[in-house]
Amino acid sequence: CFSKPHPCMLLEIMDDLGVPQARTLMIGDTSHDLQMAINAGVPAVGVGYGAHPRESLMALSPLACADDFGALSRWLSAHA
Repeated sequence: CFSKPHPCMLLEIMDDLGVPQARTLMIGDTSHDLQMAINAGVPAVGVGYGAHPRESLMALSPLACADDFGALSRWLSAHA
């Protein structure tokens, strides 16, 4: 498979699991993850406690950017 941000990886996962784009959410800690989601036509949520700083993730307009696991869990509970 091509490396991120090419959408192939995410598209293959969706295909293997039988999950359509409309029911997929990419959660990522790098700009490569979020750009892959954009390229695959899938919404994304950034996590600012990983490899890339929050500012880099926000530049790609994710639905949200969680600062810790608790914030991510709360966002998923409210929006899933």
